[in-house]
Amino acid sequence: MFGCKGGGQNVRSWFTLVSGLVECLGFAGAVFGWASLVFVLKTEGYFSDLCVNATINGTIIEDCRGQDEQLSLIFTISSFMNNFLLLPNGFLFDHFGTMVSRLLGISVYTTGMLLIAFSSPANSILLFPALSFIAVGGVLFFVTNIQVGNLFGKHRSTIITMYNGAFDSSSAVFLIIKTEEEMPFKENSAKGQNTDKMEQSFKSCLLSWFFMWHMLWLSVMQLRHYLFIGTLNHMLNHLAGGDPGLVSRYTNAFAFTQLCGILCAPWNGLIMDRHKGKERKPGQSDHEADLNAAVLSLSLTALQCLLFSVCAATPILPLQYLTFILEVLNRSFLYGGNAAFISVAFPPVHFGKLFGMVMALSAVVSLLQYPCFTLIKGPLGGDALYVNIGLTVLSLLAFINPLYVYLHCQRQAAQRANNNSSASS
Repeated sequence: MFGCKGGGQNVRSWFTLVSGLVECLGFAGAVFGWASLVFVLKTEGYFSDLCVNATINGTIIEDCRGQDEQLSLIFTISSFMNNFLLLPNGFLFDHFGTMVSRLLGISVYTTGMLLIAFSSPANSILLFPALSFIAVGGVLFFVTNIQVGNLFGKHRSTIITMYNGAFDSSSAVFLIIKTEEEMPFKENSAKGQNTDKMEQSFKSCLLSWFFMWHMLWLSVMQLRHYLFIGTLNHMLNHLAGGDPGLVSRYTNAFAFTQLCGILCAPWNGLIMDRHKGKERKPGQSDHEADLNAAVLSLSLTALQCLLFSVCAATPILPLQYLTFILEVLNRSFLYGGNAAFISVAFPPVHFGKLFGMVMALSAVVSLLQYPCFTLIKGPLGGDALYVNIGLTVLSLLAFINPLYVYLHCQRQAAQRANNNSSASS
């Protein structure tokens, strides 16, 4: 990493920031533009051999539930790989450094893109490894670029969340592919915090309540987002009565809102950085001030998820425009807040491992999206209302994390006050 000179960032630091931002914006989170890509894949006929004719009330219709299930499974696996493989990748990053991690990311991402380039409806199965490689390679770009925040000192959280916004906005890459596909039809770590001399071990960090509640915070909200993205095409078809033009319009609207991720994410970092500066009390350590500033961010993110989930559970098609806005806002806050919290709550020497571990464990939880999708397509007859209600209730568990961090900060403040009174007497 390039350092800072004379109290300010030099030209190379700013160049690193901008180039990393462009990289995240163009590649890192492309897999989350799945809703746009699904529209293209269906148009091209991927897995179309799984569609069968069915008769309902004397009318012959095309039943493509098998196609939908295969496409949903691809996103389930790729989103799982995106998070779960961050665990070994985190160890790789901490042990071998940025260069090795980036070379691996470039190789894996390029392989995924080549697999998509050589895929066709006849060999649709190539999409399974292709999307997984793109997901894993993209998140490696993101993890290595997070470290750029270390170059900017007190603005570290803002930079980290800005990169998260670029990661979210890169999902619009597949919108470009979708737009190009439709055109013919239309013409025809963070800087380390102070520790009490004695640095925590990785095991003690992993087994701490901080890690446990934070993992729950991330897992329940991530599951909500993943199921929403993975079933968006099905949901829009259900609410639009199968009108392809209407489904395309709403799919485009969702993809365009993803572009705003880069605008939304820095606000979370600004909230943390400004709150830390305003609310800092005399004698308060950097670590304590960082945790205290994180409470507002964690709470606001959980509240956004609750509002997003309520809107997503409401079967009113025009309301989904608001759902799209809340989804991209909350996802920007979620992943930016996740990286920023780990960078301030734990020793920097364990950042890669802990970041990888929390993403890997949350990926295991995210596998629940596929049985949820199967439940919607099967017993619930395509109506996701009850699943959405259940996930909305589940999202309430996310409020435990900010509550625990708040109580921890209160105990630290009380202990500091007692120590000061004992010293004065």
